[in-house]
Parts: sequence; C-alpha cells; structure tokens
Amino acid sequence: MDMSVFDLFKIGIGPSSSHTVGPMVAARRFLVENAPLDDVTGITAELYGSLALTGVGHATDKAVILGLMGETPQDVDPELVDRMLAASEEAGELRLLGEKAVPFTRAVNLIFHKTENLPEHPNGMSFTLRRADGSTAHKVYYSIGGGFIRAEGESATPAAVSTPVPYPFDTMEQLLALGERTGMTIPQMLRANELARMTEAELDAGLDRIWNVMRGCIARGMEITGQLPGGLNVMRRAATLWRHAQGADRANELPHDALNGVTLYAMAVNEENAAGGRVVTAPTNGAAGIIPAVLKYYAEDCKPLDPVTGVRTFLLTAAAIGMLCKRNASISGAEVGCQGEVGVACAMAAAGLVAALGGTNAQIENAAEIGIEHHLGMTCDPIGGLVQIPCIERNGMGAVKAITAASLALKGDGTHFVSLDEVIETMRQTGADMQAKYKETSLGGLAIHVVTVNHAAC
Repeated sequence: MDMSVFDLFKIGIGPSSSHTVGPMVAARRFLVENAPLDDVTGITAELYGSLALTGVGHATDKAVILGLMGETPQDVDPELVDRMLAASEEAGELRLLGEKAVPFTRAVNLIFHKTENLPEHPNGMSFTLRRADGSTAHKVYYSIGGGFIRAEGESATPAAVSTPVPYPFDTMEQLLALGERTGMTIPQMLRANELARMTEAELDAGLDRIWNVMRGCIARGMEITGQLPGGLNVMRRAATLWRHAQGADRANELPHDALNGVTLYAMAVNEENAAGGRVVTAPTNGAAGIIPAVLKYYAEDCKPLDPVTGVRTFLLTAAAIGMLCKRNASISGAEVGCQGEVGVACAMAAAGLVAALGGTNAQIENAAEIGIEHHLGMTCDPIGGLVQIPCIERNGMGAVKAITAASLALKGDGTHFVSLDEVIETMRQTGADMQAKYKETSLGGLAIHVVTVNHAAC
C-alpha cells in the first residue's frame, strides 16, 4: 500500500478537503515549482467541473487565493482568513508566496468554468503565470479527494511514500492473509509499516496530535452557537442540544438517547467544518465528524483500560480501511458521491472501534463491510453548494451506524457473506454509474428540490 496514516488524516481547515484543502495545496505547489517569482507580472487560476459548480459554497475561491499567498491548510489561522482575503481584494494585488506582489482580483483572475470538465477528474483546476519577458508557465492539477492532489498525467501515489514496507497490501484479502501467516493484527501490521518510514516516537506523536485536534474540534463545536456562513441561515445546533442533554429536564428523553452524545459530537465537528474551522480529514472534511465522534465514544464511554494505546490502534486500523477504499474506489464525493465520504468514514470508524475493543481481523473486516454496504448509492447533493445540508446531520447518522456496525461484528465470529473487497468494488461501480448531478455539483437531489434564496452559491 502506497499510503501512510498521515496521508489520510491531514490537519486542515473547512469546509471541504477536495474543494478547500486540495486547491490550496495545488495553488501553493504551482508557485513553488515555478520559483523564483521575481519577474512574474500576473497569474490566473481557473476552476472546472465540481470545483466550479460548488466552489463558492465550498470556499474553493478563498482556498486558491490563500494557496497563492503561500498559506498551507495545516498552518493557516482560520480566524485571520477573511481579513487576509479582504485586504488583498481591497489592494487589488496578491503577494505570491507572501513576497512578490502582482495585480489580482477575484473577478478578473479567478475563472469558473461551470460547464466544462477536465479529462482526468471532476475536480480540475489550472494555473497560468506570466513573466516580464512574455513567457508563461501553465499547469493542470486535480483534487482527487481527502486533500490529495495530483498534477495532470501524474501518478496518484503520494510522493512522500516511497519506502518499502514489511506488510504490503492492496486488498483486504491480502491483509487478512498476512495476518493469518504472521499471527499479527491489522493495527500491528499498519504500525510496522509506518515504522519503516518514521520512528516510534514520531508515529505516536503524530497519532496523538491527530486525536488532540479532533478532540479540540469537538470541544469548540460544543461551545459555539449562532449562524453558519454562506447564506442558508443554518443555525448551529450541537452546542444547544448538548446543553439541553446535560440539563435537569429529562422529560422528553428517549430510551436510545445514550447515543445522542455521539450524534452531537459528529455534528459539532461538521458545524466547525462548515464554519471554516480547524478539522482533520477523516478521510474527507465532508465526513470529518464520524471518526472523532466514535473515538470520543470509545475513549470515554467504553471505559478502556489504556485509552492512549486504544486511540492509536483505532486510528491505524481506520487508516487501513481508508487506504483500501481510496486505492480501489474513491473517497471523492465528486467522483462517487457521498458513499465515498460518509460511507467510507463509517467503515473506518466501525473497524477502528472493533480493533480498539480487541476484535479479531475478521471482525474488523466485517465491521468495515457493514459500514460501507449500508451507504451504497448515497448521493452528494449539498444545498447551495454548502457543506451544511445534508452533510452535518449525515455525519451524526454515520457515527451511530458505525457503532451499530461494530456491535454487530463483535457479536459474531467474523463470518459474513459479502467481503469488504467486494463492497468496495461495488461502491466504485455504483459511483461510476451515478449521474454527475448527484456527485457534488449541486445540480440534482436536495440541491434543486429545496428552494433557497440569497445564498453564496447563487
């Protein structure tokens, strides 16, 4: 497998890994690859397909400009973004990589091609810079889901991952066979693979940082109230509902409300994501709430004896499932619909929970298969091109389904009819058959059957 756990779990900002994180990375990479920039006189960015159709609602325009400024998703301060962009627009210029100033306004230098797709992926973009001697540099990039990017004609393999690993796998069948042969669990094999690339201290520190960012995102989302940006006038609900759940008035409590907290954890994360806050791709921003919610459920409600080790085990196992889905299908809503985002996140969380609770490799595989199977065919049809409706509630539902899938798997012996590899291939084929209007274009589904006015995507 040519991916690392830290390829799937990337720290960035909302609202979208494919439409915000990826384009920011691509814009910055284009300038770095064309340095020095001393003689540059101008630059143009062009967005195609899904990036153009839902780009405003997904903050793609903001992300591209930030990337050209030299900002990175992991380091940019979400609190300063709007101020930085407003100052640049008012000045009518952009400081490329924070240094070379060139004329730039959003209306002139950022072009949306809403009726045109580039050939390699629905999320296409191109950049062209002009130099003083009249020469130009031009390059096309694709944002392929989860914050991953690739240049036109380039392999999808992350450049940072080139070290051979002791337990290579491309399918779950191969991974299970490795486990049978070695007697190792899936998280043990993933840990060994990561240790071929970094030290144990680096790995554990990285995993702990991912969990800390996830946990912090839940905490912020449980405190902040008010209206989400974008013009749909969607109100944040997680904090208010959480306070109500902790209050003395339990008259309306239902028997199943034990899982209410998990739903709210997930919604809190995705409200933060919708507001452009700091989140972790898990495996995408649109599905960023499911894994943190189930992790918090594990760490606090399952009463583990060693929660630190358990969280690391959870993340490594979840990463294995995400790697398989990305390699053999897709985690891009623009490519396969939301089955590739929320469906995959549900499978990752279910598998991670089973592993953290001591389940077998077969039970881990079973949980992941259940998680994806019951999201097959799920469309990506965000209203107004915003990562709000149905995305926020959908994460809450996905988190509950992940716990249900884990429970079913742990109560069995791992024997089941449909394999994870088969359901991943089914997801790929279903995505290929799905009409483009249901794949993050806001041209079908809820996006056109709910009347909206005065929102950013109009």
